[in-house]
Amino acid sequence: MGENMRKKRVLLLSEGFGTGHTQAAFALAAGMKKLDPRLQCRVIELGNFLNPKMGPFILSAYRKTVSSSPRLVGMLYRKQYDKSLNRLAKLALHRIFYTQAARVMKQLRPDLIVCTHPFPNAVVSRLKRQGIHVPLITLITDYDVHATWVNKEVNQYLVSTPKVRDLLLRRGVAADSVQVTGIPVHPSFWEHGDKGRLRQELGLKPMPTVLIMSGGWGVSFNKEMINMLLSWADDIQLVFCTGSNEKLLQKMKSSPELDHPHIRLLGYTKHIDQWMDVSDLLITKPGGMTCTEGLAKGIPMLFYEAIPGQEEENGQYFVELGSAEMISPQVLRRWRRRLTEEYRQVEEDRLKSSAASGPGKEPFYCAQQVLAWLKQNTSS
Repeated sequence: MGENMRKKRVLLLSEGFGTGHTQAAFALAAGMKKLDPRLQCRVIELGNFLNPKMGPFILSAYRKTVSSSPRLVGMLYRKQYDKSLNRLAKLALHRIFYTQAARVMKQLRPDLIVCTHPFPNAVVSRLKRQGIHVPLITLITDYDVHATWVNKEVNQYLVSTPKVRDLLLRRGVAADSVQVTGIPVHPSFWEHGDKGRLRQELGLKPMPTVLIMSGGWGVSFNKEMINMLLSWADDIQLVFCTGSNEKLLQKMKSSPELDHPHIRLLGYTKHIDQWMDVSDLLITKPGGMTCTEGLAKGIPMLFYEAIPGQEEENGQYFVELGSAEMISPQVLRRWRRRLTEEYRQVEEDRLKSSAASGPGKEPFYCAQQVLAWLKQNTSS
């Protein structure tokens, strides 16, 4: 098969800081493969793939900072908000990533690179400056845009909302290089499973159900919030999902107060779409990806302990959209009453919300736009 006849190859580069960036890459890849099965897509978390010793070390240090000093993270986010990567960060990226990234690109020979995190975005931009000619699309996976996302070498930006588009234009990005596509979610989040059947399969009871997620890294739950929720357990089923934090899961399993027939403790799962289907309310940190998945499922959301910076911006966006509320004792009391006394109305509202359209509620729109761009801007 000649060079021009070979299947198109798309390389999607992410980074492991939080789970949302990589989930967005996999979601976009799945959407594109569904629309064009001939397409070859490869998703790589650049740091862990290129430097398995250094990648987890950096990731671990960042996790600890987020857990122990969220205010510091917020301060750094705001202080650096209008600055691109500083010289030290660029030097670190150069030492860890550039040479090996160039090798990977030479080996995989992609027709298009899509970045869903600022670090690989900076790496690929530099390689393009050094003469590697591969089109670069950058998918911004939050509802805000930090300056580290912005590079002159990016051919096209895909963003969540018109507000993020305007922020990019203010940073000097050309209007025809920015498209509002919403953040892609995996095709399974656009399907709505049978609630009764799924509850049976997952071993849940047919009663009001709340899903409480601790974030992709399993950041510990707020004790005050937990205590308030535990008082619901006689009337409302509670599913606690600790993500990849196995230590937290084991700690919760050994806690006598969580030993209740209506309390389910769940670790990492690949089927969070099904757990959203069987739940009537989602309590979560406002990560961009989780919020977008919740929006696709039409599940009402309550946000707690946003990491200062982009999570705060994400939370504000969804609250203004009317899809979520910030958590408080008053809000929790109102939801307890709704779930116990107005449950039929809660279920009806959920059905209406699932059917509604809005930003980020068009299945495969982002994937369609990437495929259209690929067809238009690369040789056949």
